[in-house]
Amino acid sequence: MNKNYIIAIIAIAMVVFGAIFAINSSKTNTNYNNSAENSNSQNQSEVKEFNMTSFYEMADDKPRPQYSLKEIIVNKGDTVKVIVTVTKGNHDFNIDEFNVHTETPLNQPVIIEFKADKSGEFVYYCSRPDHRENGHWGTLRVIE
Repeated sequence: MNKNYIIAIIAIAMVVFGAIFAINSSKTNTNYNNSAENSNSQNQSEVKEFNMTSFYEMADDKPRPQYSLKEIIVNKGDTVKVIVTVTKGNHDFNIDEFNVHTETPLNQPVIIEFKADKSGEFVYYCSRPDHRENGHWGTLRVIE
C-alpha cells in the first residue's frame, strides 16, 4: 500500500509540475506576442521630424520664395513634426488636407506637428501673395 501511495503522489506531482510549466510557457508566449504587437504599433505611429528653412532668393531681379526641403515622405499613421525657420522674408506654412495653417516669424523656429492619417500626395505651401505661384511649395507624400 505504501508503494501505491508513493506512485500516486509522484503521478500527482508530475501533473502539477506539468500544468505549471504549461501555464508559464503560455504566459511567456503571450508576453512575447504583446511585445511584438506593441513594437509593430510603435513602428506604425512613429514621429518623423524634418527641419527646413523658408526664404527667398533673387532671380532675374525678382524674389523667388522657397522652402529648403522640396519633399517630405512619411508613412500613413506617422506623427509628422516639421520645424520651419524663416531666414529671409515674410512667410507661413500650410497643408490644407491636414488643416495645417501656421505663421512662421523671421528667425524663430516654429514646430508644426500633425498626424498623417491620409495617404497620397499633398502640397505644403506659403500663402503669401504670389509665393506659391513663384515656387514656394513642396510635396508631402504619405505612403501606406
